Amino acid sequence: MPIVTVQVTREGTTPDRASVTPEEKAAIIAGVSQVMLDVLNKPLESTYVVIEEVDLDN
Repeated sequence: MPIVTVQVTREGTTPDRASVTPEEKAAIIAGVSQVMLDVLNKPLESTYVVIEEVDLDN
């Protein structure tokens, strides 16, 4: 069971947004899971993707 951690900065993709949207997170999870399937042949249902939002100050 692979666990992949993705760190993204907390600000959104446009100046008026303060965070990554749930839709963007879902796209990241789907994409990372697909890479794990394509490269390592890990089933989608057994791949876990953790998204950590990091403040720009850090």
